[in-house]
Amino acid sequence: MTSILEPITAGQPYAYRRAELVEPDWTRLPGWRDVTTAEWEDVQWQRAHCVKTVGQLRAVLGDLVDDSFFADLERDQAERATMSMLVPPQMVNTMVPHAVPDTEALLADPVRRYMLPVFSDRRTDWPSHPHSSRDSLHEHDMWATEGLTHRYPTKVLAEVLPTCPQYCGHCTRMDLVGNSTAQVSKLKFLGRPNDRLDAMLAYLRRTPAVRDVVVSGGDVANMPWPRLEAFVAALLEIENIRDIRLATKALMGLPQHWLGDDLRAGMERLARTARDRGVMLAIHTHVNAAQSVTPLVARASRAMLDAGVRDIRNQGVLMRGVNDSSEQLLDLCFALLDGANITPYYFYLCDMIPFAEHWRLSVAEAQQLQHAILGYLPGFATPRIVCDVPFVGKRWVHQLSEYDRARGISYWHKNYRTGLEVSDPDALTRAYEYYDPIYTLPAEGQQWWAAHTDVDLDAELRRANASRDAASRQAG
Repeated sequence: MTSILEPITAGQPYAYRRAELVEPDWTRLPGWRDVTTAEWEDVQWQRAHCVKTVGQLRAVLGDLVDDSFFADLERDQAERATMSMLVPPQMVNTMVPHAVPDTEALLADPVRRYMLPVFSDRRTDWPSHPHSSRDSLHEHDMWATEGLTHRYPTKVLAEVLPTCPQYCGHCTRMDLVGNSTAQVSKLKFLGRPNDRLDAMLAYLRRTPAVRDVVVSGGDVANMPWPRLEAFVAALLEIENIRDIRLATKALMGLPQHWLGDDLRAGMERLARTARDRGVMLAIHTHVNAAQSVTPLVARASRAMLDAGVRDIRNQGVLMRGVNDSSEQLLDLCFALLDGANITPYYFYLCDMIPFAEHWRLSVAEAQQLQHAILGYLPGFATPRIVCDVPFVGKRWVHQLSEYDRARGISYWHKNYRTGLEVSDPDALTRAYEYYDPIYTLPAEGQQWWAAHTDVDLDAELRRANASRDAASRQAG
């Protein structure tokens, strides 16, 4: 029987195409022209050749990029950066991945835009929102023990270390993670690492309501494997723990780490124990652009799944100039799903940290993107776009209670109390506010904020730094 219907694959707003993963040719970059495949796939070579300074980036790119770019980058490091520079070769190589980069192409590249921000990327009218803060989610305020954030009733976040193999410019934990910058004096853990981990475990043993632990930091790929394995093995011995999620951007940024023989054998041991106990052991990674998904990333993902990890899920961040179109989001989701067996899970709105306004999208834009990506992916792999509302937590972007679009203020309610609100009778009825980037508002909204904002944001950040330093000295 002949169908009277035209093929429905034609004329769609998004055209699905399965793309073959390709490892970009690192020898196209002058500084790595002589690097062998064996060196490239060696995790120690990758760590030793991370780009940490403007000079090191110059050595990699040679004369492909104009001096103006490096001057722009240096100015950002001096005046705006909340994260120090640290980019593994693997990630640098995915910038302008299939061409020899020039200045214009590098400036436009989505991976470069969030890993190596330059001063000219940033907003000059509203570089920070008046309500931005160093610890925008108040995770430190909710520490049950040092580094253990207990925000949700049944879930905790264990920040087991304050470092990563790579530092993202938009990091929500810029208050704690990485080296201090010219703008931000970082909070330092006071307890010794083993003492902090022991305190976390003791809290979880005496708190049976907690069933779910996200092991993060920082990035667990920076913790020596024997220490990480011992900590996860101890979690597996706690009867009430039923879900363990290991958070690592390095599955994408440094896949060589996850391909090590010792690590794979150790993960098999943990996965076997988890399976025997009926505990779900998963990995959560953080990929923001389709070009970051390469054959090495797929190999690392496959290695972890073969070792017995139940699932690998991606939690990306929506950012302007990186993944702010439905085509970019869908390309990324299909690259993850088809190419690397990674399940798209969440996309977060970029948090309200200092100097992040050029990345942030409004709630209305996020709602439109959520609508635009529905129907293309399997339901289980259709990511939810969420807003992490201060003092509330993750909320689907369509869950807001009210929305003043002129002023860019959305209002949200919650259905549980954090440790800060145990005795607060209004916690479940109070409306909590979230703020859109001011430059996305209509003229009347921008004028309202200009009239109601009289804050020297740089001075506020300096005062916050001084307060952090004084508190650390007193505690020490």
